[in-house]
Amino acid sequence: MKFIVLALALMATGVHAAEESEDTPCDKVENDVQTLECSAFSKTTAEDLLSENYKSLNERMQSLYGKNPSQLAEITAKIKAAQQQWLKTRDADCAIEAFPATAGSKAFTIAQNDCVARMSDERSEFLETIGQE
Repeated sequence: MKFIVLALALMATGVHAAEESEDTPCDKVENDVQTLECSAFSKTTAEDLLSENYKSLNERMQSLYGKNPSQLAEITAKIKAAQQQWLKTRDADCAIEAFPATAGSKAFTIAQNDCVARMSDERSEFLETIGQE
């Protein structure tokens, strides 16, 4: 089972790393420790992008609704509530996805990191589409 989780993690992190143009911990992953480092890097990178896209979304809403403070307050509150709920769902789903591995193990951490990275990338793409003209 651990081998399957590690193999899936290598494939997932390798695809994510291929999109990067700079040297990353995901270059030339050959062992469990490097896989763990790559998964942590992918998670951090995806969460940073998610944060940037969330900030950009709020800036777009300011631009679109800034002249109407009540609309701006309403959409901002809805976005914040949706993001908080999504984060809870993401974390719960990733705990389920990583469940077969022993909590605290490398395989568990890698599976959880890869899940968070994948779901955060998907959410980032979604947030980018909101309010686009």
